[in-house]
Amino acid sequence: MIAASVHCGQRKILGIVAPPGAGKSTLAEALLQALGAQAQLLPMDGFHLSNLQLQRLGRSARKGAADTFDVAGYASLLQRIRRQQAGETIYAPDFDRTRDEPLAAAIAIDASTPLVITEGNYLLQPDPDWRQVRQWLDQVWYLDVDPQTRQQQLLERHMRYGRTRAQALAWIAQTDEPNAEQIQRHRHLADWVIAR
Repeated sequence: MIAASVHCGQRKILGIVAPPGAGKSTLAEALLQALGAQAQLLPMDGFHLSNLQLQRLGRSARKGAADTFDVAGYASLLQRIRRQQAGETIYAPDFDRTRDEPLAAAIAIDASTPLVITEGNYLLQPDPDWRQVRQWLDQVWYLDVDPQTRQQQLLERHMRYGRTRAQALAWIAQTDEPNAEQIQRHRHLADWVIAR
């Protein structure tokens, strides 16, 4: 699929999905290194609602759950990327982990890039809002990682960005793992499962 995308002359969008901490970003970065200028990355995390909005909605304690993202905005941007015209630059948000906030217009998607890779947790969710996202993806790959490895990677990441071990373990138990269970239920909808 990737080789064909790079050489067919038509824009393709590949989705990588997995529970939190599985290594989606690592896989996406490896693909980018292998493909060079033939691919660009669009992380779903740029569509996190801001902390201000999460607080307003009473969802701060569940940040990362499916309803804490701007799903319609994400789907609209994927549609624009699919229909991007020659010479057009599309600006997309990224996510700043040090500030724990989305960062507007941080990524410039070039019209000449044949493959856009997007990675996130909910690309296979079957509810109507998330199905808007899936319709713009040519394929979705599911990254399947041993739960203990995934949880250890999550623990290390949370601590790297300022949580104590106790805070990180509590967040994993209360937020990350319920999200992971929801994501894993839709694994069978992936076009390809990568076991790591």
